[in-house]
Amino acid sequence: MNLDTIIELSHEFGTREYVKGGGGNTSAKDESTLWVKPSGTTLKSLTSDQMVGVSRAAIEALFQIETPATADAREELVKNHMAAAVTAGTGRPSVEAPLHHVFNATYVVHTHMVLINGMTCATQGEAVSAALFPEALWVEYIDPGYTLCMEVRKRIEAYRETHGHDPALLILKNHGVFVAADTAEDIHALYAGLNERLSLAYAAAGCSTELAMADAAPDPDAETAIRSCFGDDAAYVASGGKFNCVPGPINPDYMVYSKAIPFTADPTEHNAEAYRESNGYAPKVVVTDTHVYGIGTSQKNADLALDMARDGAQIMQLAEAFGGLNFMTDEQREFIENWEVESYREKQV
Repeated sequence: MNLDTIIELSHEFGTREYVKGGGGNTSAKDESTLWVKPSGTTLKSLTSDQMVGVSRAAIEALFQIETPATADAREELVKNHMAAAVTAGTGRPSVEAPLHHVFNATYVVHTHMVLINGMTCATQGEAVSAALFPEALWVEYIDPGYTLCMEVRKRIEAYRETHGHDPALLILKNHGVFVAADTAEDIHALYAGLNERLSLAYAAAGCSTELAMADAAPDPDAETAIRSCFGDDAAYVASGGKFNCVPGPINPDYMVYSKAIPFTADPTEHNAEAYRESNGYAPKVVVTDTHVYGIGTSQKNADLALDMARDGAQIMQLAEAFGGLNFMTDEQREFIENWEVESYREKQV
């Protein structure tokens, strides 16, 4: 096991076609320790001294704990258990660290790549995955965190019993992909296979992998109106051209950085207040007749909101190749919106 290897992989798969913001995570392991990316840190900027060492024995013990029935209490218990399991580093281990532990492979690279999520967020995603990637383990949408880790652990054990080895590809509905292997070369080859097969499938369906977007000149008056009606929540504005925004929740990353619902009404104080009352928060994405804007309390957050809105639009465009978008349910959306882990991740970025 070589930490330099997982850092190199993190940088290679930390580009915008694979992840946005603090999304995705990577790990390397030996018999005693899982080295995992800290929550909220970007893959592209990850350094070896930021990696968090976690006791694998302590992670294994987590699977034997009887957890509370309520989601909040359960996730709090798991968060505290994982914090106590840290043996090196000062960051907070990725919430998906226990899932990384379940794989026998030395290296695991988890991303939310646009091409794969055009399939995972599509209504025909499971059938398409079975046809394109029969060797992969597909798992339906499950709330991230402990619940997902426990279920995936069972599925990987069952896969192992049937096939005699772990799945190298774990594809999660409305989420992303885990790629696991013992060498960097095999990680590269597996991702290359994902890209190649998906690109061919989109081409066969006549679906462009480039986002359809109309350029537009800056509109200072519109930006001023947006800042005026959203106040501090729009202290910074990122302006983009016009594209078709996703009208609802499609995956956790999209919801964390762009919120589930874009603001599409006229930018007035009345409409802004109506949005807040309906959704419980200010929007991150504002859509006008000619532009899509990202807004935030920092320029970085505004830029990321716009970038993630483009990502969602591209996923929606790609999903047309496989029957159109499959939206998350209200229950799934509310879990992400109220989950302390995702709030922490957003603040880190």
